[in-house]
Amino acid sequence: MADTPVLTLNNGITMPQIGYGVFQIPEADTAAAVTSALEAGYRSIDTAAVYGNEAGVGAALRDAGIPRDELFITTKVWNSDQGYDEALRAFDASLARLGLDHLDLYLIHWPTPKHEKYLDTWRALETLYEQKRVRAIGVSNFFPEHLRAVADLGGTVPAVNQIEVHPALQQRAVQAAGAELGVVTEAWSPLAQAGVLDDPRVTSIAATHDRSPAQVVLRWHVQQGRVVIPKSVTPSRIRENLAIFDFELTPAEIAEIDGLERDGRTGPHPQHFN
Repeated sequence: MADTPVLTLNNGITMPQIGYGVFQIPEADTAAAVTSALEAGYRSIDTAAVYGNEAGVGAALRDAGIPRDELFITTKVWNSDQGYDEALRAFDASLARLGLDHLDLYLIHWPTPKHEKYLDTWRALETLYEQKRVRAIGVSNFFPEHLRAVADLGGTVPAVNQIEVHPALQQRAVQAAGAELGVVTEAWSPLAQAGVLDDPRVTSIAATHDRSPAQVVLRWHVQQGRVVIPKSVTPSRIRENLAIFDFELTPAEIAEIDGLERDGRTGPHPQHFN
């Protein structure tokens, strides 16, 4: 973690700028994958209740023997657990599966606007934050109107909004709304599920720097101030994804990658997913 830059969140705590995501890793494979990530040097791990692998993350953390204050652990409350009391119970269940006594970041996974429960869920997260059971609270997949509705409650402003961001889907309006409120953008699917890695503009830049296309795209993210959570179960790629802090893209190269925007969403649309 000492070699990984950190970003300071709006409540003053720091978060590693790159973490290891465990989305779609089967429970049986999660402990080994997280162990590989920790051995490579990752100290930020991102999971969620709906992934079904929190226990595997917890097993890897216990076996690693890394001091708790060197780790940054994130999980998320799922849609079916939204609501004040429901979210509090979901938090307890996630914490038990992880085998931890506190979290570093707890997120509302989706706004699920049809059910109109995300504000009550946010109040539950504020309670957990006030109880110091979580060091920071945030949201995921929130659009500007959802962010502003939470901010308008007049309490805690989300520290993070974890959204799908990659060169083919840059969500500039969502990022701008977050920046106005002091919310850090965290990119899930930062490589567009490999959908941009064979683009000639990316491969050309990669050749210039003698880097992989994935490293170039991850570097594009971090130079613009985002947190990224790439996922791989291949130890060599896990290590490769972390090795992005010893080179720099030029402004022209950043602009070239910016030009890949095509509204290439790979996941659900937040306005319609409930």
